[in-house]
This record gives sequence, structure tokens and C-alpha cells, in this order.
Amino acid sequence: HTNSLASTLRIVDKQLPQLASLAPEHKDACSENFMQADASRPPSLSRVFDLPDGQRFDYVFNCGGETRHSQDDEVYKLRSYELSLNVAQEAARRGVKAYIELSTGTVYDSKRDPPRKETDKLKPSLKQAKWKLQAEEDLSKIPNLPLVVLRLPNVYGPYSGQWMGTQLALARVYQGIEKELKWLWGPELRTHTVHVDDVVRACWTAADWRANQAQTGAAADSAPPTPTSPTPKKGPLSSASVFNIVDKGDTSQGTMAEITKALFGIETGFQNVLINTFARLNLEHVVDDVNDETLDPWAELQQKAGIDAGTGPLSPFMEKELLREAD
Repeated sequence: HTNSLASTLRIVDKQLPQLASLAPEHKDACSENFMQADASRPPSLSRVFDLPDGQRFDYVFNCGGETRHSQDDEVYKLRSYELSLNVAQEAARRGVKAYIELSTGTVYDSKRDPPRKETDKLKPSLKQAKWKLQAEEDLSKIPNLPLVVLRLPNVYGPYSGQWMGTQLALARVYQGIEKELKWLWGPELRTHTVHVDDVVRACWTAADWRANQAQTGAAADSAPPTPTSPTPKKGPLSSASVFNIVDKGDTSQGTMAEITKALFGIETGFQNVLINTFARLNLEHVVDDVNDETLDPWAELQQKAGIDAGTGPLSPFMEKELLREAD
């Protein structure tokens, strides 16, 4: 929208923009382009894809899926896996030129080994990642689907909540209560990142590349790489073109501790061996203690700032999945 890259733009979500904690500058992008629909339900898809005068969409970007942690398998199956499959099947039927599926880097084995390549072992340890990987595999079997899978780390930048938003809210609480912010495990734990601007640039680059590949009839393995076109990778369980999208910072908990200390002017550090050993055996208890310490001060900070507590997209609320001892 900002760069006028498309003649027709359609944003689809089951939640209305007015209820999604969007910033004021999103109003223009959504005003004429938004359609409310649940894309995980096949009956909604004809309305989602239909354009006047027999026109067709060229590119489809699936940024959807269940982003909450600690949900049941059935929730991820419906809201992530079935969403991806239903939208992709309709996209293939409509003859789109590129279908970009946003996936996650947590599909890889999380042991502390060298950084993961696209062809490395896949061993998701989270339910969310398990269903994302299942979607990747089954999308690759859909005939005539011009598929590219982008596996993302922690995304940060304007409007991002999730992992980075939790980190920043947590730091603001500890600044307010004037206590040292300490992380579990150690500074070497990888928390790789990528800026949201680089994610959307990767999405558009991948779509252009995939559409051009289809136009020229080149096979995915034989497309010559150029400075602006990525080299296609294949995952061991997928025939799709798969790319890891990540910055070069090799971001770790140590990196985050330094940045947090500089931004908020608070002391930061890491727990000792005794606390870490206790946490491995009692992670849920540790998570409850962190939330007990931070949620009330966070509500007070919001009240002082004139913000209705609990209505914004940011929260220091810590999930067990965010505190795992896993890269």
C-alpha cells in the first residue's frame, strides 16, 4: 500500500480492524481494502478471491495462523494448518502466480548446534511449530501451487508485539520497580531476529522471483541466482522453495541484555546455576512467579499513562514457551 506496488490490494481477517489494536496510520490501508472473512472456512473463499470482470490476484501472502501459545492441538490444526491448506488450494485453483507461506524457524531441532540451514533436521518442539511444519509439507503436495515458504525468527519493528513486545514491556516494568532484570539460562542462548521491513521485502522479492520462475518455465532447482533473487532451497520433507529469513546479528540473550540496559537504564544479568536448575524442573512455577511480580506494576504504569489496562497490544505476560531453554 505504502509503495503502490499493486493495482488491487485485499486484506482478509476474521477480526475487524477497529478491534485489532491497529495504529491510526493503518486506517487508510484498511478503509477500502479490508474484507472480513474466516479464511479457514472453505465457504468464505470464493468471496475472498473473487474480483470484478474476471480479474485474478497474482500474489497471495498467508500471514495468518494462531499466534497464541499454550493452545490445544485442535486450535492450531484449525486456525493454522487448515487455514493454510484451504487458502492455498483455492489459490492454486485460481491460478495465482505466487503463494507465499509465512512459517517459523522453530520447526528446526532447538539444540545448540551451528545455525540452521534450510536442509537441516526438522524437529519442532512446540505445538504451534508442529502444525506449521505439517502445513508446509502438505502445501508442497498441492498441484500447480507456486509455493514459497519463508521461515521466520523473532520479528521486531513498528507494530510488533509477540516476543519483542513482551521483552520491552518486561523491561519497562523492571525500570518502574527499580529492580535488576535477570534472564534464565545464559547470554549465549540464541534469540535470532529480523526487522519487519526486511520480512515484507523478503515476501515481495520471493513473490516476484516465484512468478518470474513460473513465467519462464524454469525449474526451482535450476533458476540462476542473482543479487536480487534468492537461491531456492529444499527442505528434506518438502518440494517447496524454502528460505530462512533472518538478520546477520546472531541475536542472543546477551545481545538483548545489552540493548535493554542501554534503552531503559536498568541493570540486567542472568540467573545462577542453582536458579536455572530449579527452573528446569519447575518452569511453570517460575513463569507464575514472574507474572505475579510484573502484571500489577504494568497495570499501574498504564493507568498513569492514561491507557485502559489490558486493552493494548503490549504486555509483560510471560508464557512458558517464551522461557524455554531452546535456541
